[in-house]
Amino acid sequence: MTYPQQLASSLADALRGSREQLVARWLERINARVTLNREDIFPTDELLNHVPLLIDGIAEYLENPESDLNEGAPVVAKAMELGALRHSQGFDAYQILKEHEILGAILCTFVLEEVESGRIESSPRDLLLGWQRISHGLEMMRQATTMQFLRLSGERIKDRESRLRRFNRMVSHELKNRVGAIAGAAHLLLEPWLEEKERSDFHGMIVENTKGLQQLMSNLEALTRIDSDSRQRRNVLLPQAAAEAVRQMRTQAQAKGVTVRIAEDLPPIEVDAAATELCLVNYISNAIKYSDQTKPEKLVDIRAVFDFGGGPGGTGELTVFVQDNGIGVPVEGRPELFRQFYRAHAETVTDVDGSGLGLNIVRETVESLGGRAWAEFPEEGGAIFVFSLPSRREEDAAAAGTRRAPSPPL
Repeated sequence: MTYPQQLASSLADALRGSREQLVARWLERINARVTLNREDIFPTDELLNHVPLLIDGIAEYLENPESDLNEGAPVVAKAMELGALRHSQGFDAYQILKEHEILGAILCTFVLEEVESGRIESSPRDLLLGWQRISHGLEMMRQATTMQFLRLSGERIKDRESRLRRFNRMVSHELKNRVGAIAGAAHLLLEPWLEEKERSDFHGMIVENTKGLQQLMSNLEALTRIDSDSRQRRNVLLPQAAAEAVRQMRTQAQAKGVTVRIAEDLPPIEVDAAATELCLVNYISNAIKYSDQTKPEKLVDIRAVFDFGGGPGGTGELTVFVQDNGIGVPVEGRPELFRQFYRAHAETVTDVDGSGLGLNIVRETVESLGGRAWAEFPEEGGAIFVFSLPSRREEDAAAAGTRRAPSPPL
């Protein structure tokens, strides 16, 4: 079947001449479907300046039927970059497919407008052949974008599987040690020759290891909720999650004489209840355990800031701080804080029970959600444990504003 070269050249010229307007239409249609800032859909530094090249690529493919679209073609490379950007922004596969469907509809409308206006003359047969070529070019771009997105998603899944295997080994080790300690102490308590002091020590060992198992089970339960289908997750506002975490730690705080305070201006951002409460409980628990008992006032402060557009790919970022005025962390131990089973004060603080899992669980949890976890150490002493979670909801920006507040002192 003879390819309509004259029509192809006319359509290609029309596409090139209107590429900025076509991209603007695409931007408006996408912006109506996602809760991403308009400026972040095609970030200027990443894609906005060369998204029109996608239109140019289709025009070139339309005009030169002997050419082929493969991974070496510039237009395919740009489509792959779009897939990488959408992956970093947290899009799902359906949104990507819909995005390309929208572009196809815009180009179809554009072609019809050109023909109906009389600027391009064509027979129905030639118009059909021309649109078939445009559709094929669109499909090749869609495949390039989607495959790059799926490749990066597959890498993330492999990373999560690796994390899960490490976590399973970690939990198995901890359970074995805890259960072994409880079983050994319980067996020895039955011995008639045991002195009262030794009997009391073994009883305390059972109690402490039981508490450790309860905390571990609580973490596992929270992690199970985090890994469940997103439609089954429970979202709450950050102040609500913080209040629940403080409630859970109330007895432990009172026993150590620690006051846990929640900032009144916590941004009212929606968060995953299980993940946020797990992170806060572990941070608060550590702050209480390593409080400085020589100080008349022992404090733990919870505060947060929200920066819309400060995260990767222009996404928003919620950052939560848990600051204490405790004994701090030795300089030599700081790089290892989030490593499995590591306890910075294992040699110097002997009256604190722990397994060295809490901080590692926090890091694994927030990283699985695209966030970060770290610690800071102010000159005046104590420690600040921090975690951040991404957000691309415009509602979050409206609720919290776009300012990144400074980190106030305790």
